Amino acid sequence: MVKFVVDGSVYPVIIEKKKTTKNTYIRVREDLVIYVTTNIFSKDKDIADLLDKNYVAVKRMIDRVNKKNANNSDFNYLGKKFEIVYTEYCTISFGTNKVFLNKDLDLDKWYKKQAKVIFKERLDDIYRKFSRRIPYPDLRIRKMTTRWGVCNVQSKTVTLNLELIKRDVKYLDYVIVHELSHLIYPNHSNTFWQLVEENCSFYKQLREEMKDF
Repeated sequence: MVKFVVDGSVYPVIIEKKKTTKNTYIRVREDLVIYVTTNIFSKDKDIADLLDKNYVAVKRMIDRVNKKNANNSDFNYLGKKFEIVYTEYCTISFGTNKVFLNKDLDLDKWYKKQAKVIFKERLDDIYRKFSRRIPYPDLRIRKMTTRWGVCNVQSKTVTLNLELIKRDVKYLDYVIVHELSHLIYPNHSNTFWQLVEENCSFYKQLREEMKDF
């Protein structure tokens, strides 16, 4: 296996050569493996040279993955991180910086129970304050790997990522504003983003911060 050294640490490199790929793409996944997707005619030496040439960019990707992994470790709830202590004497109990969990607790089920209440409250509040008249959407909650939210314009349904229950409520509010704005503009045009800004003035900062989750 090819390896690449960044700041003294060695990272494995997996090279995927495909007939249909014209360009070369470098990405770092959550397991801190560097994946290079390229054309079948690319030479390994050229790939190694490309990694060296993009050392700073690769280091930046690794730093971002490390930060994301740190943000997703331990127990996170509404923007606060708790150290997990497993116990047999309660289902779940919060201390100042620790959470006491029964080892048999279905954590996703518990998160979803909290989310049903909190997400609905935030949706109702933002809907009341929204700058345009829109239909009240159906709310769905599920775990998603690539999106924080989805708006089905046809069915007037907003689906929110369960993972938002782990983050500060300001990020949840932004995603709700984002999806409600799609009920007016089912695209990402300039007018769409203007509407988002009408209802969440610092959305750009929030979007940037959410890249670390």
